[in-house]
Amino acid sequence: MVNSVNERLGFMDMDTDTDINVFECPTVTDALLNIHEKDEHSFKREMDINDHNGITNTQDGHHSQPPPYENTTVSSEQLELGVHENGDNGDNGTRETWGNKIDFLLSVTGFAVDLGNVWRFPYICYKNGGGAFLIPYFLMLVFLGLPLFYMELALGQFHRSGAIKIWDRLCPMFKGTGVAIIMVATYVGMYYNTIIAWALYYLVNSFRSEVPWASCGNEWNTPNCISISQGYNASMVTNFSNPSALEYFQFKALESQRSTGIGDLGNVKWDLCLCLLGVMTVVYLALWKGIKSSGKAVWITATAPYVILLILLVRGATLPGARQGIIYYVTPVWSRLLELGVWLDAAAQIFFSLGPGFGTLLALSSYNKFNNNCYMDALLTASINCLTSLLAGFVVFSVLGYMSHVLAVPIENLAVQGPGLVFFVYPEAISTLEGSTFWAIIFFLLLITLGIDSTFGGLESVITALCDISPRLASKRKFVVLGVVVVCFLGALPTTTYGGQYLITLLDTHAAPVALIGICLVEAVAVSWFYGVQHFSNDIERMLGFQPGIYWKICWAIICPTFLAVLFVLSIVAYAGLEIEDYRFPHWAESVGWLVTSSSLVCIPVGIIASLVFTRGTFKQRILEMTRGQSTDYPPNDRGFTLRNAWRLASIAARYVYSKVQSLRSGVFRTSSQTKPPELKNAELKMNGGPSYPMTEIVAGINGHGRKAELGNHVSPEHRASDSNTGIYLHENEHLPSTQTNSYGFNSGNNLLNNKTNNDTEGRIIINGSGHRHSIETDSSNG
Repeated sequence: MVNSVNERLGFMDMDTDTDINVFECPTVTDALLNIHEKDEHSFKREMDINDHNGITNTQDGHHSQPPPYENTTVSSEQLELGVHENGDNGDNGTRETWGNKIDFLLSVTGFAVDLGNVWRFPYICYKNGGGAFLIPYFLMLVFLGLPLFYMELALGQFHRSGAIKIWDRLCPMFKGTGVAIIMVATYVGMYYNTIIAWALYYLVNSFRSEVPWASCGNEWNTPNCISISQGYNASMVTNFSNPSALEYFQFKALESQRSTGIGDLGNVKWDLCLCLLGVMTVVYLALWKGIKSSGKAVWITATAPYVILLILLVRGATLPGARQGIIYYVTPVWSRLLELGVWLDAAAQIFFSLGPGFGTLLALSSYNKFNNNCYMDALLTASINCLTSLLAGFVVFSVLGYMSHVLAVPIENLAVQGPGLVFFVYPEAISTLEGSTFWAIIFFLLLITLGIDSTFGGLESVITALCDISPRLASKRKFVVLGVVVVCFLGALPTTTYGGQYLITLLDTHAAPVALIGICLVEAVAVSWFYGVQHFSNDIERMLGFQPGIYWKICWAIICPTFLAVLFVLSIVAYAGLEIEDYRFPHWAESVGWLVTSSSLVCIPVGIIASLVFTRGTFKQRILEMTRGQSTDYPPNDRGFTLRNAWRLASIAARYVYSKVQSLRSGVFRTSSQTKPPELKNAELKMNGGPSYPMTEIVAGINGHGRKAELGNHVSPEHRASDSNTGIYLHENEHLPSTQTNSYGFNSGNNLLNNKTNNDTEGRIIINGSGHRHSIETDSSNG
C-alpha cells in the first residue's frame, strides 16, 4: 500500500504505531474523540489488559473498575505488577506491614514534627506579621503542603516501593530523582544528628544541682560574661556583654574559640563525638529490625514532645511578662500580607515542615496495607504538624516575654531562630527558674525526641530504597542499616570539630532546601504530567474506593508545580551568602555549598541521559519506554492528561489542519488550471492521450468509508469530478462493476465511495491520472 500522508509528514502517534485517519473527521473535536476508535491496535491492547485486570467492558466501549481489593487472592501476574496489598516488586507477598495503624501515624507524625517546629516557626510567624501570618500559612498548607503530602503517601502505599524503585512504576527516565532523594537524606543525616548530639551534651550536663550555664566565673567564661540568675544589673550591660548561657554554648559546648572559620575546623571535640556515637547507636537499635522495632520506638519519641510542650506551656504561662510575649506572637499586622516575602516564607515553612521530597513518606507508607485510608492519614498528620507549630510558638514566646520582662529589653531583640533560640536564649530563661535542673532536663529531652524520630524517618527512606533494589539486600537489612549509620557517623565527624558549627551552617543552607524544592518540582511534574493525574487518581480509587476530587487534581497538575517552580527560582535568586553572627563565609566556601546542592540535583538529568542511552530501540521506542511506567491499567488511563497524550492530541490536530490546508490548496489549483491556455494544456498531453498522473489508491474499509488515500496530482476537470472532503478526484461518469462480493459506485453529487463488503473484505481501486479505472483489487480475509 502506498504510504499515507500522515506517514510522509512524520506525524506519528506517540503511543502506538497505528495511524489515525483524521480525514474522516469533519472537525478537530471529532478527530480527538475518535482517537481510540481508529486505533485498532490500542483498542485491542486495552481489551486484553482490561480482561487481565478484571475490568468489565460494556457494549459502548466503556469499562468499569473493580472494587478495591478486599481479599488476599490474586493472580501471579498481579503480584508481579505489584497490585496486591502484600506484594512488592515480585516479593511474593513477603514485604512486612505495620503492626497496627498507630505505629504508622506516630512514625509519620514524628518525622514531620521536628526541631524546625520549635526553633523556626515561632520566629517566622513573629517576623511576618504575627497572627496575620497564619492566613498565608494555612493557604499554603491547603494548596501546596497538603496535596504533596497526600500524593507521596498514596504513591508509596499503592506502588509499595521506596524512593528509587518507585520510578520504574511511575516514569523510568526520572529514576535519577530517587538517587537525588537518597543523597539529600544522607547529607541531612550527617549534620542533623550532630545537633541532636548537642542536645544530648546539654542533657548530660544538666544532671547537677545547678545548670552549668547559670553562672559566670567558670574556666570558659570571659570578663564580659553576665549572669541573669546571679546578681544581674541592667546598668552593667554593655555592647560587649555576653549572657552566661551564650558563653557556655560557644566556649564550652562547642569550643568555637579554637577555630577561626570554615577553613580552620580544628580537631574533633571528643565529648561531642561520644554524644554523636550515642545518638547513632540509638538510631541503629531502632531501625535494624525494620518497622517492627521503629514502630515501637516512636511510641516514646513521638508522644513525649507533646507531654513536655504542655508542661512547658503551663510553666511559661505563669511567668511574669508571658502575656505580653504571647500577645506579641499572635497580634496580626495586616499590612504585612501585601508583601511578597511573607507569602514566600509561608510556602517555604509549610513545605519544609511537612517534609515532602525526603522519600520518608514514600518509605513509611509503602509498608501500609493496600486499602489503608491514606487520605485521612494525610489530613490528620498534616493537621497535627501545623497545630504543633502553633503550640510551640506559644511555649517559646511565653518565655521570651518573661525574658523581656527580666532584662527590660524589647522582645524583638530576643526573638531569634535556629540553634541560638534553643541553646542559649531558652536555657538562659531556664537558669532563672526554681528547679532549673528539672526544667533543663525535660527541655533537652524535648529537643532529643523531636530530632531523633525525624532521623528515624530520614534514614528509613535511605534504607528502604536500598533494600528495594535487590532481594539480597532486603534479606540483609541489619547490615544495610549498619552501613547507612556508619556512613552518616563518619560524614558527621567533621561537624563535631571545634569549627563544626560553620560546616553545619553550610550543609543546612545548601544540602537540603534548594535541592528538596527541585526534587519535589520534578516529582510533581512526573506524577501529574507523565504518569498522569487521572492515572494516579485511578490508583487511589483502587485503594480507597473513590476518586480524588477536582481540587486535588488541579493542585497536583497546576498549583503545586507552579508554586514549586517559583520557590525554586527565588531560592536561588535570593541567595545572600553564608554568615554566622559577624563571621562571613569566604566565596570558596559558598562555591563548595553550591557543589553540594548540585551533587544531588545533577542526578536527575544524568538519569534521563543514561536512560536514553541505554534503552534499546528506535528513538520513539526509547521515549515510550522511558516515559511509560509499569502499570496494571495503562490503556484506560490514556484518556487522562499527560504530556504523552497532549503530544498525541496535538499530532492529530496538526494532521487534521494539514488535510484542510491541502484541500484548500487543491481548490485553488483547480481554479487556476481552468484558466490555462489551450496550448499549455496540449503540451501536457502524453502518448496515451492525456496527461501523465501517478496512480491513486483508495482503500475501502469497513462501514463504507475510505480509510487511507494518497493524494495524486490534479486531473483536469474534463476528466474528473472532485470529492470536496478528501481531495480525491474521480471520473464523473465512471462506473465500476462489482467484483466478488464487493460492489462499487460513484455518485456525481458528492463522489462518496460506497463499499458494500462482507465480513472484513477490503477493496482497492486503482485509478489512473486520466480518471479511468486502471484495476480493481480485493483482499477478503474472511471469504
